[in-house]
Amino acid sequence: MKLDDQPTAVTGPDDPAVPAGPRRIALISDHASPLAAPGSIDCGGQNVYVAHLARELAQAGHAVDVFTRRDAIRQKQLVRWRENLRVIHVPAGPAHYVPKEDMLPHIPSFCRFTTRFARQQAIPYDIVHANFFMSGMVARHLKQALGLPFVITFHALGRVRRLAQGAADAFPPARTRIEGELMRQADRIIAECPQDRHDMERLYDASGARIAIAPCGFDPDELWPMPRAEARAALALAPERFTVLQLGRMVPRKGVDTVIEAIAQVRAAHGVDAELLVVGGDAQPGGRDGAELARLHALARTLGIAAHVRFAGQQPRAALRLWYGAADVFVTTPWYEPFGITPVEAMACARPVIGADVGGIKSTVVDGATGFLVPPRDPQALAARLAHLQRDRLLARTMGEAGLRRAYRHYTWRAVARQVADIYAAVLADVRAPIDLTQPQE
Repeated sequence: MKLDDQPTAVTGPDDPAVPAGPRRIALISDHASPLAAPGSIDCGGQNVYVAHLARELAQAGHAVDVFTRRDAIRQKQLVRWRENLRVIHVPAGPAHYVPKEDMLPHIPSFCRFTTRFARQQAIPYDIVHANFFMSGMVARHLKQALGLPFVITFHALGRVRRLAQGAADAFPPARTRIEGELMRQADRIIAECPQDRHDMERLYDASGARIAIAPCGFDPDELWPMPRAEARAALALAPERFTVLQLGRMVPRKGVDTVIEAIAQVRAAHGVDAELLVVGGDAQPGGRDGAELARLHALARTLGIAAHVRFAGQQPRAALRLWYGAADVFVTTPWYEPFGITPVEAMACARPVIGADVGGIKSTVVDGATGFLVPPRDPQALAARLAHLQRDRLLARTMGEAGLRRAYRHYTWRAVARQVADIYAAVLADVRAPIDLTQPQE
């Protein structure tokens, strides 16, 4: 991919260009609340996606309701979050955390509540946007009960996950069957990147004509470049040490162990005084990420670099600009990644990105221009690229600046929301188009 190539298409090849007016939109996000703290258990890219998409749609004048499962006893059922934007906590299952792998039995309750709520609205919803396959089941129920068209963003696909994780995938086998059904029943599928669309076509025999592409994004009011020295001073980091950042959820598939192994090689084989910052996960004693964090701590000790790996735990989004800004390089090496928001965020902070050549990362990172792509689970290749950027600071700065331009050109949440709103408009134009009774009907 060339640096200036537009990586996304607003609509599928047969969709008409339809102007988007104000809509009433129901966003379904079963396990991923837009109000959850980023980096906490089961809180990752989907939470960020739903939160920012909902906010931008509401700011554009659409009326948006986000339906997400109640997971705490004190949560209000209806939260007026912003102008034109409400979050509805759906009483489906126990009012405490439930792993998303165990939520399928609670979806019928979610369907019933959401349908009753929708029926009670003075002005009906125009369209439903499901996020994840279980949310798709809710959207399908709303279509059947109320005639509402729906689009779906899967965020991850069961077959891809199973190929990457094997027996470690704890989702029920029914997931892939349900996903296939939803791909046929949805009025439009929103893929987050070309690889996402390719996987749906190849593994599920989905129709490419019904798949539109709209990526994830970043908020320019939240993330922008800052002087490295200023960021390091604020975080009490060494001003001159070569510093690598890994940021995200602490789950095995994110490949944080690969980054730790690469840092050990950078220090031993390349003679670089490198430090790794690991941001994300619940670092408190007894936290839900305890097992994975313990494994990563043990790995750093075994490799003799425990003093050079700083586990910073979960950080508020307002602080992330400091962490991105303090790094020389941002690294993300998951085994698989449906999209991956953090590389875009790092580019928005003018930092070069080294990412695994998987999923959406190979669309956002332009190899050799905004950073490098490396094979997943290959610490040696990662170490070589890190050492390259440490030796060539001009190249690192040039890549960071190119990434910044690319992020602003293609990946702001406002631009993403416009693309998604255009997809809604195209769907509504399709479902409201008059039927030509002179033509034979199927």
